[in-house]
Amino acid sequence: MRVIGLAGWSGAGKTTLLTKLIPEFSRRGVRVSTIKHAHHAFDLDTPGKDSWAHRQAGASEVLISSAQRWALLHELRGEAEATLPELLARLSPVDLVIVEGFKRDPHAKLEVYRAANAKPPLHPDDPSIVAIASDTAFLQAGRPVIGLDDIPTIADCLFANAQPLDAVLSQAKGRL
Repeated sequence: MRVIGLAGWSGAGKTTLLTKLIPEFSRRGVRVSTIKHAHHAFDLDTPGKDSWAHRQAGASEVLISSAQRWALLHELRGEAEATLPELLARLSPVDLVIVEGFKRDPHAKLEVYRAANAKPPLHPDDPSIVAIASDTAFLQAGRPVIGLDDIPTIADCLFANAQPLDAVLSQAKGRL
């Protein structure tokens, strides 16, 4: 399993880019999973449904299963937020894991930058950013800058710079 991240400010287009990259990787025969970090509370469950009632009643985990999919909901109930290594350990093996968010973690990342966002770029202060997908030229970036719409080249770059899972886990250990 290999891991690469997408980092950027909210509104830069990380999710939009990711939804274009996943089909590109699928066409290439690369099995992809994603991890998305949210900075806010979120819910995957519908109020009033049985699984929602189980969580509301205090279940630590609720596993929902059908003929089409299964999902495991884990309530933290005051515990610390899971780290990226902990989340990576929960995934089934695939060829490539694309992490959206976790921009402060040391794994290799592609910065997604959109000038209209009017935010400062991340790459000058983050050596783990290996390339930039942007609608702006960064002549002094010191790393590849790829147009936001050049999906095949971005996919090539992500796959070439993805780190083995063991390397990501050992980087995280070194930070503890």
